[in-house]
Amino acid sequence: MTNIKTKRRFLLQTEQTGLKRHLKVRHIRLMALGSTIGVGLFLGSASAIQLAGPSILLGYLLAGIVAFIVLRTLGEMAVHEPVAGSFAAYANSYVGPLAGYMVGWGYWTYWIVVSIAEVTAVGIYMGIWFPDMPQWVWALSSIILMGLINMIAVRLFGEFEFWFSLIKVVAIIALIAMGAAVVFFGFTNDWVPLGFDNLWIHGGFFPNGIGGLLMSLQMVLFAYVGIEMIGLSAGEAENPKKTIPMAIDSLAWRILIFYMGAILVILAIFPWNEVGQQGSPFVVMFERLGLREAAGIVNFVVITAALSSCNAGIFSGGRLLYSLSINGYAPEKFAHLSENGVPHRAVMAAVMVPMVGVVLNYFVPDKAFQYVMAAVTFIGLMVWIAILYTQMRFRKSLTSAQAESLSYRTPWWPYSSWFALAFIALVIVLMGLHEDARAALILGPCLLVVYVAMYYVLGLHRKNKLK
Repeated sequence: MTNIKTKRRFLLQTEQTGLKRHLKVRHIRLMALGSTIGVGLFLGSASAIQLAGPSILLGYLLAGIVAFIVLRTLGEMAVHEPVAGSFAAYANSYVGPLAGYMVGWGYWTYWIVVSIAEVTAVGIYMGIWFPDMPQWVWALSSIILMGLINMIAVRLFGEFEFWFSLIKVVAIIALIAMGAAVVFFGFTNDWVPLGFDNLWIHGGFFPNGIGGLLMSLQMVLFAYVGIEMIGLSAGEAENPKKTIPMAIDSLAWRILIFYMGAILVILAIFPWNEVGQQGSPFVVMFERLGLREAAGIVNFVVITAALSSCNAGIFSGGRLLYSLSINGYAPEKFAHLSENGVPHRAVMAAVMVPMVGVVLNYFVPDKAFQYVMAAVTFIGLMVWIAILYTQMRFRKSLTSAQAESLSYRTPWWPYSSWFALAFIALVIVLMGLHEDARAALILGPCLLVVYVAMYYVLGLHRKNKLK
């Protein structure tokens, strides 16, 4: 028990490092929404629909439940110990130094590579409007802009992320509202309601069987990865014991409604086997509503979504590197804070590393980051597993009275956590059966092996992190 107390004292020291608590509930809610609702939803949902048909709605529901469980387990620890670094710090405290090191660097890699992919997306979609401008110029401009926003103050980051995310949310709400008008009232269909017949008249609700639904789960679950960044904001949230629970509880059902609502109206209006044959289902949807500017509207929203995710990636990368430095897993210079309470050196590193994306956009603009992103998908799921397992160890460190006194607890624990772990394990197995995702099961573990090797080569295992 003494060791746990020592670890906890170490963990709580991060409260005194100088990070400013300027993030309000509205900031945190939209930050998590922004990191989750991205290019994958607007452009990637068509692939999942082609695999599962209308049953993709069930996939989003199941994945949403799992995401909510992960959020609640993280929230339980974040409310109890609102620190910088969040689940990386918790893994260090309740599982061990190697776990903290692996989770921290793994999640840092996740957001850095996501930032590379997102600035690439900005370059691609700005090219639709400015075809003569080199793709790398837009990628470079995006990184510089998002870096400056993150360098100034956390409040400014929160404001930008709020408005970025708000644009995406408004676009989805508009689509759901207009789609519902078509389904229930026949808007743009000579006022003849379409109803929901398209959900079952084209091969049934499971046109490709249960197998189709299962194969789509890895795409669906990936759509929710990123929601856990809400925990990274705990160290800079105003009144975290109140702010974090409010943000988590409202965020879970909002994301579920946005995802399921948008997909539902699309599938109700279009036969599932026609979705994706004409590009983004969102573009097709707006065109169906008679908006000729649909392509431009969606293009703007996609660019905003990419900038939002890049903004969130730089924020997350900076805070994670800051936490890793405090814990002794990164050079001490990254623990330095500016006068505004921003870990500016860590943020600068989170800006400089994605510059690799600018180089790639210069030399090979047509190449996708599919293999790298596959590895990142694997790492994202590993982080979820780490969160769930860490929370179990956290509970074991508490007495029965301490557990009962927790102000914010995971519902139906431990059965909910075991369900989430089983679901994630199933998805990882299914990734091995999907040709495009199979690379994740090779590259992901290889990256983890590299991190473990660095841990021992650099002698971090000999250092006492709990002074």
